[in-house]
Amino acid sequence: MTITEVSKKYELSADTLRYYERVKLIPEVNRNKNGIRDYTEEDCRWVEFIKCMRSAGLPIEALIEYVALFQEGDETIEARKNILKEQRKHLKEKMENMKATLERLDYKIERYEKGIVTKINEVKRIDD
Repeated sequence: MTITEVSKKYELSADTLRYYERVKLIPEVNRNKNGIRDYTEEDCRWVEFIKCMRSAGLPIEALIEYVALFQEGDETIEARKNILKEQRKHLKEKMENMKATLERLDYKIERYEKGIVTKINEVKRIDD
């Protein structure tokens, strides 16, 4: 697949795909005889994986480390697993914080909808 096809398929810009390759978020993509990137099915799986992880907020640095370890082979399985476990822990904490924020927003909205909050109360009791 060309970079244009991959870009459309995964809804990522060609610049983003080039960046992912440049910083080694995805392994180097082979090129055809004309020097044009030729994405394989495996390359596309990497793009899909990185897109998924980035959309969940995983940091580029952790993903770069993961990909580098993957390319070193099976002796890095434990290290890769540890990276994923650590990122899962961070993501779970983030989700819990987001859930608490959502609950707080729901509460505040409900108070506005019931007409309970007045400007004075809002200033005095912002956490209500």
